[in-house]
Amino acid sequence: MVSLDIVRGVAVLGILLLNIVNFAMPEAAYVNPRAYGGWHGADLVAYLINFVLFDGKMRGLFSFLFGASMLLVIDRAHAAGRPAARVHFARMAWLLLFGLAHLWLVWRGDILVHYALIGMIAFTLRGMRVERLLALGITLVLANTLLFATMPLMVWQLSHPAADAAEAARNADALQSLVSALGVPPPAEIARELALYRSDYATILADRFRNDLATPLGALLFGGPETLAYMLFGMAGLRSGMLRGAWAPARYRRWLLVCWGIALPGYVALAAYLVASGFGLFAVALAVLTLAAPLRPLMITGWACLILLLARRGGPLAARLAATGRMAFTNYLATSLICTTLFYGYGLGWFGSLSRWQLYPVVALVWAAMLLWSQPWLARFRFGPFEWLWRSLARASLQPMRIAPPQ
Repeated sequence: MVSLDIVRGVAVLGILLLNIVNFAMPEAAYVNPRAYGGWHGADLVAYLINFVLFDGKMRGLFSFLFGASMLLVIDRAHAAGRPAARVHFARMAWLLLFGLAHLWLVWRGDILVHYALIGMIAFTLRGMRVERLLALGITLVLANTLLFATMPLMVWQLSHPAADAAEAARNADALQSLVSALGVPPPAEIARELALYRSDYATILADRFRNDLATPLGALLFGGPETLAYMLFGMAGLRSGMLRGAWAPARYRRWLLVCWGIALPGYVALAAYLVASGFGLFAVALAVLTLAAPLRPLMITGWACLILLLARRGGPLAARLAATGRMAFTNYLATSLICTTLFYGYGLGWFGSLSRWQLYPVVALVWAAMLLWSQPWLARFRFGPFEWLWRSLARASLQPMRIAPPQ
């Protein structure tokens, strides 16, 4: 379905705008620019553009598409007389294994495990009507917003005077954990992370097995409701015809104006608050984690409408985006292999060497590679390499790969 492919192509390109920071810098830099990578001039502009337009939106767009594609596979299994549950859970089980291999062997920022686990839950909701999908999705977003709100509340509570010395020590330890995640970690912590990712593969791998084995569980508990909501919105978008490109252009324009008319000013206000606060710990916890959460679905929906409107014009770029989207699984994994090779010590060792704005020429080069190689590949083969492997494993038989030349 070309409309889904184009939106997915934009999403897989857009995700790299945010992931590049995790590839190239200490983890705290993703949320707080003061942590590392520069927060003035061009570096600040790069952070704010990403925060307002892309952070969480591309991941959310990808989640929309995951939900829609999942429902499409289920519907096609039903239509072909195949057991939909078996088809779906085989796909999710193999995706889970791919994700664990990616997380533990390649990169700490994997999203595939999370999608596989949430996808298993979403299957139970596949029969809901559009209105109920939307209502449940909105409820989950609000619930996750309340969960996120515990973070600024915790910062506020821990910053107040303690009743005694023992409580003060406990509060200091808890506050330091929050500083490491959302604020400006101590220099020793930054130095440890720089040394780690500039080292060899065996050292990085050992650290990953020591510290990241339970990462999927934390992501499931803290971000699972939001991801499930986005998948439900994607299922609703497919059912309603929105993600199929079936709406009239005027309807896409109306939704774009309403969604971005609400969300964009909200995000700009949050960005101004962050700058005015100097990216303080409480401000980051409040603006980036909590107040942005209810605005994100509106921004994501606006992005989907904008992409589908522009895609109607067709042309070479749309065709290349569609090909990139059809190979999103392969392209996502390829970006991890490329970027870890560029930034980690067992490759070129650029980790921590570039400022924030300097990362985006690298992004542009990786984008160019994805756009250039996906279409020629699909002119010769039915699937991307990892799409073919996933499909073959899930169906327990090798799938036809090469496209027969015209007679």
